[in-house]
Amino acid sequence: MDFTLSSEQKALRDAVRGLLTSAYDSTETRREVVKDDPGFSEKTWARLAELGALGLPFSEEDGGFGAGPVEVSVVAEEIGRTLAPEPFVESVVLGGSLVAALGTAEQRSDLIGRLAEGALVLAVAHEDLGKPVTATQDGDAWTLDGVKEPVLHGARADVLLVTAALPGGGTGVFVVEGDAATRTGYRTHDGLRAARVAFDGTAATPLGEASDAAAAIEDAVARAQVAYCHEALGAIDVALHQTVEYLKTRKQFGVPLSTFQALTFRAADMYVSAELVRSTVSWATLVLADDPDRAREAAARAKLQVSRAARHIGQEAIQLHGGIGMTAEYSVGHYTSRLTAIEHTLGAGSDQLRVLASSVGEHGVVEPIA
Repeated sequence: MDFTLSSEQKALRDAVRGLLTSAYDSTETRREVVKDDPGFSEKTWARLAELGALGLPFSEEDGGFGAGPVEVSVVAEEIGRTLAPEPFVESVVLGGSLVAALGTAEQRSDLIGRLAEGALVLAVAHEDLGKPVTATQDGDAWTLDGVKEPVLHGARADVLLVTAALPGGGTGVFVVEGDAATRTGYRTHDGLRAARVAFDGTAATPLGEASDAAAAIEDAVARAQVAYCHEALGAIDVALHQTVEYLKTRKQFGVPLSTFQALTFRAADMYVSAELVRSTVSWATLVLADDPDRAREAAARAKLQVSRAARHIGQEAIQLHGGIGMTAEYSVGHYTSRLTAIEHTLGAGSDQLRVLASSVGEHGVVEPIA
């Protein structure tokens, strides 16, 4: 496997990095943006569209640019480096993947076209922490009843993609106009937005055919998990760099903190965790590109590694910074908060262990060495 970026991919990385570092040039700038609804910059969202970032994974026939998982990972990683709050993974990767896989030609042209132009925010209502959502058919009309929570960026979304139990069994995906549902938005601990979305006889349109879409949902979730892993990788890189620089410059007893071996050993352990994440997540991305049948397994492996490393690196970054690491004015705590959120989004580490454990029997037996 070749893990190096091509010249075009490097140019994409540099363009996105330039845009996001300009838009979020400090912790204070980001705090000002996420302070008010919708929790991200509409201007930055539009500029990402101008760069072509919002249309990357979609075919040219649907209004996209025909790029692959590697290009998506480049954008996600830059989002993680700056803690940019724009809903790239939620809207483009998760929502867009469902539309591309299930939508009719007309739905793909409309939803993906507007998404790529920056004129649409999609949100996927999939988590069932409230009353499970069920779909009811009356002739050609469909309605939804139930509650979805949390729906990331659900209060701002123009269009909701809602998973619901079908009358004949299985899970379908439905398109609902955002204003048609009852939405209660709130701020999450990492400064972003989520919502409780209630449906009460709400009019809905099947995304494609009203048939069991479990496989397509699983594939879209896997792609989003890998993208979240790259976002985490970007945040991990910055948290590690900030911690190392702090140890080099902060003095105690007249010498830099890096003079103390115990602290440098802990920083070295952080580096090992970061490199394990990079190798595992890069491998998972190439699996998505070259062997999509293994996408779920690859995503679970990557998400498990990120879950472990996010907690380790986030906690160590705060500990090694001392008291300043606990303050809202210093960025390392914000990186830790975002890493914690990613760790628990679309399945925590324990969930990924269950996924991997369920497939142990599918692997061959290795004879022990005598």
